[in-house]
Amino acid sequence: MTQRQPSIYLPRGFSREKAAEYVGVSASKFDEMVKEGIMPGSKRVGSRRIWDRLALDSHFDELPGHDTVNPWDEADA
Repeated sequence: MTQRQPSIYLPRGFSREKAAEYVGVSASKFDEMVKEGIMPGSKRVGSRRIWDRLALDSHFDELPGHDTVNPWDEADA
């Protein structure tokens, strides 16, 4: 009997739930982020909606970092 080796590669496409998990938010927060353009929209594969991991990475890279200056903080100074 041959044992199947586990895949060491991430899939290129994610379901909505997996895409949300990948970027570290809930599915409902992910929906908000997509609606606001913070995260990318999906691609269609038949009737399924699939999120491209590379597009998620690119949009995630554009999120402000912890050390980003908040303009509201500057107003208090």
